[in-house]
Amino acid sequence: MNQLYVGIDVSSRNNVTYVMKPDGSKHSEFSVANNLPGAKELSFRVCQALDELQLDSVIFGMEATSIYGEHLARALREDGSLGKFNRKIFVINPKQVRKYREILPELPKNDFIDAYVIADSLRFGRILPREYAENNVYESLKTLTRTRLALIQKQAEAKQKLTNLLFQKCSSLAQDNVFGGISTTFLNLMECFDSVDDLANLSLPELTSFIADSGRGRFKDPDAIAKAVQAAVRGSYRLPKVMNDSVNQALSLYVSLIQTLKAQIDALDTSIEKHFDIIPNELKTIPGIGKVYSAGIIAEIGDIGRFDSHASLAKYAGLVWSQHQSGNYEAESTHLIKSGNRYLRYYLLEAANSVRRCDSEFKRYYDLKYKEVNRGQHKRALALTARKLVRLIFRLLKDNRLYSAR
Repeated sequence: MNQLYVGIDVSSRNNVTYVMKPDGSKHSEFSVANNLPGAKELSFRVCQALDELQLDSVIFGMEATSIYGEHLARALREDGSLGKFNRKIFVINPKQVRKYREILPELPKNDFIDAYVIADSLRFGRILPREYAENNVYESLKTLTRTRLALIQKQAEAKQKLTNLLFQKCSSLAQDNVFGGISTTFLNLMECFDSVDDLANLSLPELTSFIADSGRGRFKDPDAIAKAVQAAVRGSYRLPKVMNDSVNQALSLYVSLIQTLKAQIDALDTSIEKHFDIIPNELKTIPGIGKVYSAGIIAEIGDIGRFDSHASLAKYAGLVWSQHQSGNYEAESTHLIKSGNRYLRYYLLEAANSVRRCDSEFKRYYDLKYKEVNRGQHKRALALTARKLVRLIFRLLKDNRLYSAR
């Protein structure tokens, strides 16, 4: 087919554009501002080229560059001057463009060359992803679910920092995991007593009373917990006073940060659930998946019609294993591919972990895969369970039906 190929190297300020003729030769190259007037100028120049060459089709391509290309892709799709032409817009994984560049002769590195490589990859045609098709409802939901993941990651990082500080202040208590993790009672204990010695000087009845009050009846035997705490305190390192004061201050700040992040995540979950009510949700009938995980999955998938099989959906999520084979040898243990939509992969893994606790079929499958290997059991079993969940999700969305357990 005779069509025009337009490669665009997107940045925060400029969109460097290379317009390629059907035979691979250059028609023009130019740079426009990454704003609405710049997008209109780009459309105008492309329309001129199409009229000049008497072509009726154009393919636009740009790398996925976080938020910088979103407005441009939307503007190109909605531009009325391009409406009389057959236009397609592709947002390409930068990794695919880099791989394609490797097969070309030695090229210098600049924005115009990058735009040329994108245009030539469009002409080559074999690395094209699915066509860009934005849906404002899914995009607005995606903003919320992706923000939630960012907060979850910050919370996990803060908890890791807090764990390190707890070890510094009371090493054995952090090691022995007396409270079953970083519980509220554990944090109250660390905040209310300035040093390990202050905690060690507390009598057993006083410590038992503190644990019982702070735990609000959660501990069945607070006296046994208090004895375990005293034993751990006796075996803990002591910090010099100047370091102890610094650790206490940092500890207090991280506790406050974690509490703030938790409140923000809870508020975001409420917003996601309200926003999600306007979207048809066949996934809510899967036991344990919940509205938030459903929203994260559906926001990233968008229109299920973009995928022709559950395998293509799994590949999009990065839940596909690489192959290592040579001659008669084929490795039994391989890693997940490194490409794919990390947001979709996160929500699928979290959903799978929740579903396998609530659905007997998924629990049986998880347990089966867990027992097949001797190391990395949970990680492997969870990834395989998520892959099984992809098959179910694809079928439910494709057939527009609800889930019913066997």
